[in-house]
Amino acid sequence: MDNTVADQGAARTEEAPHDLHGNSPAAWTAVAIVLVAFTVGAIAMVLGPNWVLFWISVGIAVLGALAGKVLQLLGFGVPADGDH
Repeated sequence: MDNTVADQGAARTEEAPHDLHGNSPAAWTAVAIVLVAFTVGAIAMVLGPNWVLFWISVGIAVLGALAGKVLQLLGFGVPADGDH
């Protein structure tokens, strides 16, 4: 029996970076901010459309993407394959 519990644990350790894809504080922060932006944009479209509010939501979405990248660069993202 080559497939022991110990062997399965070792295989999972090697695959860990792929299991963590996007599961980091940087990714969750970016997703939360962009989700708020899309919600505000949807409300802006229902209200008229309200173009000022729509473009504010676009700005919020860009800020969310930038916040995610900055947090990743500060070390709050998933490490790259060569970093583990």
